Amino acid sequence: MAVWDDLVGQARVAEQLAAAARDADAYVSAHARGDAGAEAAVFAGSAMTHAWLFTGPPGSGRSTAARAFAAALQCVSPDRALGGAPGCGFCEGCHTALVGTHADVDVIRTELLTIGVKETRELVRRAQLAPAGGRWQAIVLEDADRLTEGAGNVLLKAVEEPAPRTVWLLCAPSTEDVLPTIRSRCRHLGLRTPPVDAVADLLVRRDGIDPARAAACAHATGGHIGRARRLATDERARARRAAVLRLPLRAETVGGCLGAAQELIEAAEEDAKQVAEELDARETEDLRAALGAAEGKRLPRGTAGVMKELEDKQKRRATRTQRDAIDLALTDLAAFYRDVLAHQLGAAPARPHPGPDAGLTAAEGVAQVAAASRPEQTLRRMEAILACREALDRNVAPLLAVESMALALRAG
Repeated sequence: MAVWDDLVGQARVAEQLAAAARDADAYVSAHARGDAGAEAAVFAGSAMTHAWLFTGPPGSGRSTAARAFAAALQCVSPDRALGGAPGCGFCEGCHTALVGTHADVDVIRTELLTIGVKETRELVRRAQLAPAGGRWQAIVLEDADRLTEGAGNVLLKAVEEPAPRTVWLLCAPSTEDVLPTIRSRCRHLGLRTPPVDAVADLLVRRDGIDPARAAACAHATGGHIGRARRLATDERARARRAAVLRLPLRAETVGGCLGAAQELIEAAEEDAKQVAEELDARETEDLRAALGAAEGKRLPRGTAGVMKELEDKQKRRATRTQRDAIDLALTDLAAFYRDVLAHQLGAAPARPHPGPDAGLTAAEGVAQVAAASRPEQTLRRMEAILACREALDRNVAPLLAVESMALALRAG
């Protein structure tokens, strides 16, 4: 299985990356032979470059494409000498890169709202080191859109003048989410939302999901690979989604709207709490041990500031986790009204609705809301959901933003 097999519905992107990996392999081979002339010839008009920007909507597989390319750059398959393409997926280089243990592949993802200057400087420092294994050093920055302006300026110089055989692989939703000075120095690859049928097939092949449930989850998430897998494999995720999609049926009174908004926020907080509890406790205990604090004893003098820094980081991570949970709920709600609108316009989508056990939208609920409203009301409700997401981006208090949206859904 080649590393490109994980790029669902991205044949064009896979072809471009495979061509770049071949040129990169030829360059390293020429370098190993000490053939400077061949090195220069390889990079003249090469498909390979030192900085890439992967963009696409959520679930399109931006980070998957970046990691697959990083693995192909580390491929050591003997078949390459016989004309085989790098990226076999089986050799030690490919395998360790894909599972995250390769010394020359750094995958940077953040659980915080932003990536600051301090973290970026450390990343740039590491990028100046020579590859430990003698091939390429690949740095995958999964959340390049979360770089602060200061952090982006720190990264700019490294992207503009990278160290030899260092490759930057930046991922962001769109080119507009990255500083113009950075994106102008990267080769851009745009990914699209995968076809839902391809996502369903992946769930069946890779995760052993029942075909009916796989199809339902792929359709319900609009082709978002990660969310489809979570919905298909996590019973709690299905239950939470079912609760969110009951909100339109409860938005008949002001009290119902406010109560539904409160429940949505509490569910998001519970999500954040579940993620944080175990992780926070482990991080705190590890740091106490590193600082030399015995179990049940006070911290050594002068280390309180380090613990405070960790606590602040954990609070920021909890905030992001809660925001992500709310945003996921709003995405599901928007998909519900999209189905309602299609029903009202006589173009009901051919989307499977297996019922409450899978926690997906019930066809009866869509039909009920569609019959009780007009298309223009549905459009206004979808706009209210978008306005809520924008308000959350502007740091409006989550409960106020969701309550305002719920009242707008009732007004129609």
